[in-house]
Amino acid sequence: MSKWNAMISAPQPQAVEAGAEVLKIGGNAVDAAIACAFVQTVVDPSMCGIAGFGSFGIYLPQIDHHGYIDFHAPAPLATRPDMWAGLIESEARDGFGFFLKGRVNEVGYESVAVPATLRALEFAHKRFGTLPWDVLIEPAIYWADNGWTVRRHVYEFWTEPSILGRISGAERLAATAASRALFCRPDGKPKEVGETVVNRDYAEVLRQIAKHGAQIFYNGEIADRIAEDFAQNGGLLTRKDLEIYQPKERLPVWSDYRGWKVSTNHPPGGGVMYAQMLNVLEHFDLRELGHNTPEYIAVVAETMKRATSDKERFIVDPDFIPVPIDRLLSKELAKDRAKAIAGGEIAHVTRFDASIPTKNTTHLSVVDANGGCVSMTHSLGAPSGVVTDGLGFQYNGCMGIFDPRPGRPGSLAPGKARFSSMCPSIIFKDGTPELVIGAPGATQIAMGVLQVTLNSLDFGMTMTEAVSAPRFAATSDIIDISQRIPYGTQQALEAKGYEVARSPHPFGFSGVHAIRISNGALDGGADPWLDGMALGVGKHGFH
Repeated sequence: MSKWNAMISAPQPQAVEAGAEVLKIGGNAVDAAIACAFVQTVVDPSMCGIAGFGSFGIYLPQIDHHGYIDFHAPAPLATRPDMWAGLIESEARDGFGFFLKGRVNEVGYESVAVPATLRALEFAHKRFGTLPWDVLIEPAIYWADNGWTVRRHVYEFWTEPSILGRISGAERLAATAASRALFCRPDGKPKEVGETVVNRDYAEVLRQIAKHGAQIFYNGEIADRIAEDFAQNGGLLTRKDLEIYQPKERLPVWSDYRGWKVSTNHPPGGGVMYAQMLNVLEHFDLRELGHNTPEYIAVVAETMKRATSDKERFIVDPDFIPVPIDRLLSKELAKDRAKAIAGGEIAHVTRFDASIPTKNTTHLSVVDANGGCVSMTHSLGAPSGVVTDGLGFQYNGCMGIFDPRPGRPGSLAPGKARFSSMCPSIIFKDGTPELVIGAPGATQIAMGVLQVTLNSLDFGMTMTEAVSAPRFAATSDIIDISQRIPYGTQQALEAKGYEVARSPHPFGFSGVHAIRISNGALDGGADPWLDGMALGVGKHGFH
């Protein structure tokens, strides 16, 4: 039996500790997730925020609840399907949006979809929280008021160069004067590792939210200030968009893998994609193939490519276009796919042009003392660079992920949410949770979560081993591999006819954070690519 009766894993130490403190004083997994998420919005302001979006998986056996809160950010009501059709330059190689003239979809006021995260956090608290709302926001207020130090991963994003036309991290920070004042040095360059960011404007916003709830943001004084700013700067977002927004409660999408039951999220999230890949891969003896051998990578990459093609054809906002979930998760379809892969058939993923993926998201996994579990991924999509003067938080850039070509599954439409690869999931064995897992990482999320799942379930790795093993991805005809995959493996894949792109980084392809529960013992893993940790909570403190 584990000496820890609860655990939390996330990419930011301050946020993990806030969640652990909540677990220590008797809060449940939802309470801990909310406290952690609010701190994440302070100390990782380009990855997530109250003006972001996400997916919140909740399992609470004490009240017999298991479901998802879907809070994907919809396009504002002023959106027109053809408004950017004449501005297209190219499509990202991994499918993460299009490049437009003027980059109006990537940065600035037009790039902002309806803020969803705050409403979802309050919704979750009202339905499932046990501690007072203001108590859960206190840690975030502390870090905003007193300041936090810039970490390695934050700085890496802020200084990320422009890659084949994508807006650089520094350009996003410099998009508005309020953003520059918060996150840049006097010379205009981003603050460096170890420097302090104090955000008293955001601390005051959080105090108002702690006192008045999300209503003040969506229907009150803060809503007025947001609407005025966007009206003055040519944005699509209006006060009506804020007033009418509500998250959606959904049942899990279920599948199974070698005797485990997989619970994941609905479209427009990436859960179907994740489950579909597991369905195909259970037809292969992965241990016999050998972890990260050329044969293993080829099989998994072909599975990824087929799931990517299905995603782009079928996995959209189900409120606009029906998604054939049963067909996509059919065991017969998986069997046919596996047969084709085993026979050496190579799939192709067509792209408008080529680029490199970005990763502007965060995640948290929680297990509480009563067996409650939360897997929550939330994001800005890609930060818009917009900070309203005096409010201190950055808005999402979710409009950049829509297809600007009318008549496509992912085309622009008012009120529509775009696909996201985020797939916060909980895997069960014999009716009890065994793996709580999820990740940030744009279109690579499902790919990273898939590989860590295989590392844990098929290869028996500890969670630290599972999240640390070298990864790869195939969201186009190219197989992208991390630097730690041997050159000999790359050469063997190229001999099979694959184009392989080697990342200069040792880690990447999402940042998976997970907790495994085995015979009462909790085993947490925090992806070393990011800055976080897994923290156990017991009667003697944290570890």
